[in-house]
Amino acid sequence: MKAGKLFLVPTPIGNLKDITIRALDILKEVDLIAAEDTRQSLKLLNHFNIKKPLVSYHKFNENSKSLNIIEELKSGKNVALVSDAGTPGISDPGNIIIQKCIEQGMEFEVLTGASALITGLVYSGLNKGMFTFVGFLPRDNKNRKKVIAAIKDRQDTLIFYESPHRLKSTLEFLRKNIGNRKVAICRELTKVHEEVLRFTIDQAINYYEDKNIKGEIVIVVSGKSEEEILKDKEKYWENMTIQEHLKKYMDQGFDKKESIKRVCMDRNLHKSDVYKYSIGL
Repeated sequence: MKAGKLFLVPTPIGNLKDITIRALDILKEVDLIAAEDTRQSLKLLNHFNIKKPLVSYHKFNENSKSLNIIEELKSGKNVALVSDAGTPGISDPGNIIIQKCIEQGMEFEVLTGASALITGLVYSGLNKGMFTFVGFLPRDNKNRKKVIAAIKDRQDTLIFYESPHRLKSTLEFLRKNIGNRKVAICRELTKVHEEVLRFTIDQAINYYEDKNIKGEIVIVVSGKSEEEILKDKEKYWENMTIQEHLKKYMDQGFDKKESIKRVCMDRNLHKSDVYKYSIGL
Protein backbone atom coordinates (compact mmCIF):
# COMPACT_ATOMS: atom_id res chain seq x y z
CA MET A 1 0.00 0.00 0.00
CA LYS A 2 1.29 3.44 -0.92
CA ALA A 3 1.74 5.79 2.03
CA GLY A 4 -0.17 9.06 2.16
CA LYS A 5 1.25 12.57 2.20
CA LEU A 6 1.23 15.29 4.85
CA PHE A 7 0.37 18.81 3.67
CA LEU A 8 1.27 21.86 5.77
CA VAL A 9 -1.40 24.36 4.83
CA PRO A 10 -1.14 28.07 5.73
CA THR A 11 -4.42 29.70 6.71
CA PRO A 12 -5.36 33.42 6.68
CA ILE A 13 -4.03 35.56 9.53
CA GLY A 14 -7.22 37.62 9.44
CA ASN A 15 -8.82 38.19 6.07
CA LEU A 16 -10.36 34.92 4.84
CA LYS A 17 -9.85 36.02 1.23
CA ASP A 18 -6.10 35.53 1.72
CA ILE A 19 -6.41 31.74 1.53
CA THR A 20 -5.00 30.36 -1.71
CA ILE A 21 -6.90 28.30 -4.28
CA ARG A 22 -4.32 25.55 -3.83
CA ALA A 23 -4.87 25.51 -0.05
CA LEU A 24 -8.63 25.13 -0.58
CA ASP A 25 -8.07 22.32 -3.08
CA ILE A 26 -5.84 20.44 -0.63
CA LEU A 27 -8.29 20.88 2.26
CA LYS A 28 -11.07 19.49 0.06
CA GLU A 29 -9.00 16.52 -1.11
CA VAL A 30 -7.29 15.22 2.05
CA ASP A 31 -8.76 12.47 4.20
CA LEU A 32 -8.08 14.18 7.54
CA ILE A 33 -7.27 17.66 8.88
CA ALA A 34 -5.13 18.11 11.99
CA ALA A 35 -5.84 21.51 13.54
CA GLU A 36 -4.31 23.58 16.33
CA ASP A 37 -7.83 24.49 17.48
CA THR A 38 -10.59 22.44 15.86
CA ARG A 39 -13.22 25.05 16.75
CA GLN A 40 -11.27 27.81 15.01
CA SER A 41 -10.53 25.68 11.96
CA LEU A 42 -14.17 24.61 11.72
CA LYS A 43 -15.15 28.26 11.17
CA LEU A 44 -12.74 28.43 8.22
CA LEU A 45 -13.92 25.13 6.76
CA ASN A 46 -17.60 26.04 7.13
CA HIS A 47 -16.98 29.37 5.41
CA PHE A 48 -15.68 27.52 2.35
CA ASN A 49 -18.18 24.64 2.70
CA ILE A 50 -15.49 22.03 3.33
CA LYS A 51 -16.49 19.00 5.39
CA LYS A 52 -13.62 16.81 6.60
CA PRO A 53 -12.80 14.89 9.82
CA LEU A 54 -10.87 17.07 12.27
CA VAL A 55 -8.39 16.05 14.97
CA SER A 56 -6.59 18.33 17.41
CA TYR A 57 -2.85 18.93 17.07
CA HIS A 58 -1.49 21.55 19.46
CA LYS A 59 1.63 22.24 21.50
CA PHE A 60 0.39 20.18 24.46
CA ASN A 61 -0.27 16.98 22.49
CA GLU A 62 2.17 17.41 19.60
CA ASN A 63 4.37 14.44 20.47
CA SER A 64 1.60 11.87 20.83
CA LYS A 65 -0.51 13.19 17.94
CA SER A 66 2.51 13.19 15.63
CA LEU A 67 2.76 9.42 16.11
CA ASN A 68 -0.96 9.07 15.34
CA ILE A 69 -0.62 11.13 12.17
CA ILE A 70 2.36 9.03 11.04
CA GLU A 71 0.19 5.93 11.39
CA GLU A 72 -2.56 7.58 9.33
CA LEU A 73 -0.02 8.37 6.62
CA LYS A 74 1.30 4.82 6.66
CA SER A 75 -2.26 3.56 6.17
CA GLY A 76 -2.45 5.55 2.93
CA LYS A 77 -4.36 8.60 4.13
CA ASN A 78 -3.47 12.13 3.12
CA VAL A 79 -3.44 14.59 6.03
CA ALA A 80 -3.48 18.40 6.13
CA LEU A 81 -2.01 20.27 9.11
CA VAL A 82 -3.30 23.77 9.84
CA SER A 83 -2.71 26.25 12.65
CA ASP A 84 -5.15 28.90 13.86
CA ALA A 85 -3.54 31.41 11.48
CA GLY A 86 -0.47 31.56 9.28
CA THR A 87 1.97 28.77 8.45
CA PRO A 88 2.29 25.70 10.69
CA GLY A 89 5.77 25.36 12.20
CA ILE A 90 6.38 29.12 12.58
CA SER A 91 5.59 29.91 16.24
CA ASP A 92 2.81 27.33 15.87
CA PRO A 93 2.78 23.52 16.15
CA GLY A 94 4.29 21.67 13.20
CA ASN A 95 8.00 21.13 13.79
CA ILE A 96 7.63 17.79 15.54
CA ILE A 97 5.53 16.14 12.83
CA ILE A 98 7.97 17.43 10.20
CA GLN A 99 10.86 15.85 12.11
CA LYS A 100 8.94 12.56 12.38
CA CYS A 101 8.23 12.57 8.65
CA ILE A 102 11.90 13.15 7.85
CA GLU A 103 13.02 10.43 10.27
CA GLN A 104 10.59 7.87 8.86
CA GLY A 105 10.88 8.88 5.21
CA MET A 106 7.27 10.01 4.96
CA GLU A 107 6.42 12.45 2.19
CA PHE A 108 5.28 15.95 3.12
CA GLU A 109 4.61 19.17 1.24
CA VAL A 110 4.66 22.78 2.44
CA LEU A 111 2.24 25.20 0.79
CA THR A 112 2.93 28.91 0.59
CA GLY A 113 0.52 31.41 2.10
CA ALA A 114 -0.19 34.10 4.65
CA SER A 115 2.59 35.01 7.08
CA ALA A 116 2.36 37.70 9.74
CA LEU A 117 6.14 38.10 10.02
CA ILE A 118 6.63 38.85 6.31
CA THR A 119 3.60 41.16 6.17
CA GLY A 120 4.83 43.07 9.23
CA LEU A 121 8.39 43.28 7.90
CA VAL A 122 7.28 44.83 4.61
CA TYR A 123 4.87 47.24 6.36
CA SER A 124 7.61 48.42 8.72
CA GLY A 125 9.78 50.03 6.05
CA LEU A 126 12.78 48.77 8.03
CA ASN A 127 13.63 45.84 5.75
CA LYS A 128 17.28 45.99 4.68
CA GLY A 129 17.42 42.58 3.05
CA MET A 130 18.43 40.62 6.15
CA PHE A 131 16.23 39.94 9.14
CA THR A 132 16.13 37.74 12.23
CA PHE A 133 12.79 36.26 13.25
CA VAL A 134 12.63 35.76 17.01
CA GLY A 135 8.94 35.00 17.52
CA PHE A 136 7.68 35.24 21.10
CA LEU A 137 10.35 36.14 23.65
CA PRO A 138 10.53 33.79 26.66
CA ARG A 139 8.38 34.87 29.59
CA ASP A 140 11.05 34.59 32.29
CA ASN A 141 13.58 37.41 32.45
CA LYS A 142 16.67 35.18 32.55
CA ASN A 143 15.89 33.44 29.25
CA ARG A 144 14.66 36.68 27.65
CA LYS A 145 18.02 38.28 28.40
CA LYS A 146 19.83 35.26 26.99
CA VAL A 147 17.88 35.48 23.72
CA ILE A 148 18.31 39.24 23.32
CA ALA A 149 22.04 39.09 24.15
CA ALA A 150 22.54 36.74 21.20
CA ILE A 151 20.90 39.09 18.67
CA LYS A 152 21.22 42.67 19.95
CA ASP A 153 24.44 43.42 18.06
CA ARG A 154 23.17 42.23 14.69
CA GLN A 155 22.50 44.68 11.88
CA ASP A 156 19.55 42.52 10.78
CA THR A 157 16.03 43.81 11.27
CA LEU A 158 14.54 41.99 14.28
CA ILE A 159 10.99 40.60 14.26
CA PHE A 160 9.02 39.59 17.34
CA TYR A 161 5.51 38.32 17.97
CA GLU A 162 3.66 39.59 21.04
CA SER A 163 0.29 39.50 22.74
CA PRO A 164 -1.46 42.79 23.60
CA HIS A 165 -1.19 42.42 27.38
CA ARG A 166 2.60 41.97 27.19
CA LEU A 167 3.36 44.69 24.62
CA LYS A 168 4.24 47.43 27.12
CA SER A 169 6.58 45.26 29.20
CA THR A 170 8.26 43.91 26.06
CA LEU A 171 8.88 47.40 24.70
CA GLU A 172 10.40 48.42 28.05
CA PHE A 173 12.58 45.30 28.02
CA LEU A 174 13.77 46.08 24.47
CA ARG A 175 14.51 49.71 25.38
CA LYS A 176 16.63 48.61 28.32
CA ASN A 177 18.52 45.93 26.42
CA ILE A 178 18.95 47.20 22.84
CA GLY A 179 18.41 50.95 23.13
CA ASN A 180 16.02 53.44 21.57
CA ARG A 181 15.81 52.05 18.03
CA LYS A 182 13.21 52.53 15.31
CA VAL A 183 10.24 50.22 15.69
CA ALA A 184 7.02 49.39 13.85
CA ILE A 185 4.08 47.99 15.80
CA CYS A 186 1.84 46.00 13.45
CA ARG A 187 -1.48 44.99 15.01
CA GLU A 188 -4.43 42.98 13.69
CA LEU A 189 -2.76 42.49 10.29
CA THR A 190 -5.17 41.97 7.35
CA LYS A 191 -8.17 42.44 9.65
CA VAL A 192 -10.78 45.21 9.74
CA HIS A 193 -8.95 47.14 12.48
CA GLU A 194 -5.44 46.66 11.06
CA GLU A 195 -3.00 49.21 12.49
CA VAL A 196 0.65 49.89 11.66
CA LEU A 197 2.43 52.56 13.69
CA ARG A 198 6.06 53.59 13.34
CA PHE A 199 8.00 55.15 16.23
CA THR A 200 11.18 55.03 18.19
CA ILE A 201 10.91 52.57 21.09
CA ASP A 202 10.69 55.51 23.54
CA GLN A 203 7.79 57.01 21.59
CA ALA A 204 6.06 53.62 21.45
CA ILE A 205 6.35 53.19 25.23
CA ASN A 206 4.78 56.61 25.77
CA TYR A 207 2.05 56.01 23.18
CA TYR A 208 0.90 52.69 24.65
CA GLU A 209 1.18 53.84 28.28
CA ASP A 210 -2.56 54.46 28.66
CA LYS A 211 -3.88 52.39 25.73
CA ASN A 212 -6.01 49.28 26.17
CA ILE A 213 -5.15 47.38 23.01
CA LYS A 214 -6.36 44.12 21.51
CA GLY A 215 -5.22 41.73 18.81
CA GLU A 216 -2.05 39.85 17.89
CA ILE A 217 1.02 42.00 17.35
CA VAL A 218 4.17 41.92 15.21
CA ILE A 219 7.01 44.10 16.51
CA VAL A 220 9.63 45.02 13.92
CA VAL A 221 12.82 46.64 15.24
CA SER A 222 15.67 48.17 13.26
CA GLY A 223 19.02 46.42 13.45
CA LYS A 224 22.09 47.88 15.07
CA SER A 225 23.24 50.95 13.14
CA GLU A 226 26.74 51.67 11.87
CA GLU A 227 26.85 54.61 14.29
CA GLU A 228 26.08 52.34 17.25
CA ILE A 229 28.73 49.86 16.11
CA LEU A 230 31.34 52.63 15.90
CA LYS A 231 30.39 53.89 19.36
CA ASP A 232 30.73 50.40 20.78
CA LYS A 233 34.14 50.10 19.16
CA GLU A 234 35.20 53.31 20.85
CA LYS A 235 33.97 52.04 24.20
CA TYR A 236 36.05 48.93 23.65
CA TRP A 237 39.37 50.79 23.59
CA GLU A 238 38.72 54.30 24.93
CA ASN A 239 40.06 53.47 28.40
CA MET A 240 43.16 51.68 27.04
CA THR A 241 46.57 53.15 26.38
CA ILE A 242 47.78 52.84 22.78
CA GLN A 243 50.20 50.11 23.88
CA GLU A 244 47.38 48.16 25.61
CA HIS A 245 45.28 48.59 22.49
CA LEU A 246 48.06 47.14 20.33
CA LYS A 247 48.62 44.26 22.72
CA LYS A 248 44.92 43.45 22.66
CA TYR A 249 45.03 42.92 18.90
CA MET A 250 48.26 40.94 19.10
CA ASP A 251 46.72 38.70 21.76
CA GLN A 252 43.92 38.01 19.29
CA GLY A 253 46.51 36.60 16.84
CA PHE A 254 47.23 39.60 14.61
CA ASP A 255 50.87 40.31 13.82
CA LYS A 256 52.45 43.61 14.84
CA LYS A 257 52.00 45.24 11.41
CA GLU A 258 48.28 44.40 11.25
CA SER A 259 47.78 45.43 14.89
CA ILE A 260 49.32 48.84 14.19
CA LYS A 261 47.07 49.25 11.16
CA ARG A 262 43.95 48.40 13.16
CA VAL A 263 44.83 50.75 16.03
CA CYS A 264 45.43 53.56 13.51
CA MET A 265 41.98 52.96 12.01
CA ASP A 266 40.26 52.75 15.41
CA ARG A 267 41.81 55.93 16.74
CA ASN A 268 42.17 57.83 13.45
CA LEU A 269 45.91 58.20 14.04
CA HIS A 270 48.90 58.22 11.68
CA LYS A 271 51.12 55.13 11.60
CA SER A 272 54.06 57.03 13.08
CA ASP A 273 51.94 58.02 16.10
CA VAL A 274 51.27 54.37 16.87
CA TYR A 275 54.48 52.62 15.77
CA LYS A 276 56.58 53.96 18.66
CA TYR A 277 54.28 52.26 21.13
CA SER A 278 54.83 48.90 19.44
CA ILE A 279 58.59 48.80 20.13
CA GLY A 280 59.32 46.00 22.52
CA LEU A 281 55.99 44.24 22.03
